Amino acid sequence: MTKIVNRKTGIRPIVLTAALIAGIVSTPALSQELNIYSHRQAFLLNPLLEGFKKQTGTKINIVFASKGLIQRLIAEGPRSPADIILTVDIARLQQYANKGLFAPVSSPALKANIPAHLRDPNGLWYGLSKRVRVVAVSKDRVGKGEIKRIEDLADPKWKGKICTRKGSHVYNRALLASLIAAHGEAAAEKWARGLVANLARKPQGNDRAQAKAISQGICDIAIMNHYYYFKMKKNKNPAQHKWAKAIRILFTNQSDRGNHVNISGIGLAKHSKNRKLAITLMEYLSSKQAQSLYAEVNYEYPANASVSASPEVKVLGQFKADKLPIATIAKLAPTAQRIIDRVGW
Repeated sequence: MTKIVNRKTGIRPIVLTAALIAGIVSTPALSQELNIYSHRQAFLLNPLLEGFKKQTGTKINIVFASKGLIQRLIAEGPRSPADIILTVDIARLQQYANKGLFAPVSSPALKANIPAHLRDPNGLWYGLSKRVRVVAVSKDRVGKGEIKRIEDLADPKWKGKICTRKGSHVYNRALLASLIAAHGEAAAEKWARGLVANLARKPQGNDRAQAKAISQGICDIAIMNHYYYFKMKKNKNPAQHKWAKAIRILFTNQSDRGNHVNISGIGLAKHSKNRKLAITLMEYLSSKQAQSLYAEVNYEYPANASVSASPEVKVLGQFKADKLPIATIAKLAPTAQRIIDRVGW
């Protein structure tokens, strides 16, 4: 069973079932239980867990919350029922690692399925999907080939043409950390100052709000995660279809290091009471079958290199991804935040 508790809204739990995928375990079905603390909403997980339930009667309880799970784990201490933690963005994964809330996992299956640059060197966390930080431009006002590198956004020719959310958001902080890794702190700060000088308005809103601003003619260029393009296209609100239709998605740095990527990821809770089964679930989530399902549901790119993007996402075309170790981005995030504060992004 899967029990979902939304701590943000206070909605009462609902109950679903889940179990192991064929071939993952060879033992008969057992009455076992796992507890997942998740920053990802249940509808993104249920298709995976439905595939996981067909071989055993494992009961899975999901506690969903957008905020506060770290504080809950700390308060619970050794009494915590959590077995697995699922979250998005390397910054959030690293927060758990820095607080000592993950237990290291050394799994041949996880190491085979998840490339080294998408996992912690000490096995504290593993990437499950890739989130590409792309440039969105107006189809009508920015010509093809005018922007090729993320560095181009600091060019004065784009003064008054760019919209972004706040630089301190984890998505933008990770992007700036990748620029520090590529060019050094001084050059990254120069880029950030140039970007801020080119802004059409004060940083605000989420990634979709930047696409909306392009459609309204407020700016011509924005920075956003790639999957928002598809979420706007599929949204029940027709206005968001218009926002998506107004933009063209660009992958940057295709002639050098590749486009910056971030991850969603998973870790084993330090005080897990069912470590063996929890690791089995982690391995399953990195498998080809689960990764394919995950990619279809959330429009993200699979972390498993042997799994292709979903047909819908493939319309964006092939691209070269930056293979900078995600752990390096986590390490440089504090430096990136100091730059963000200095330049007023």
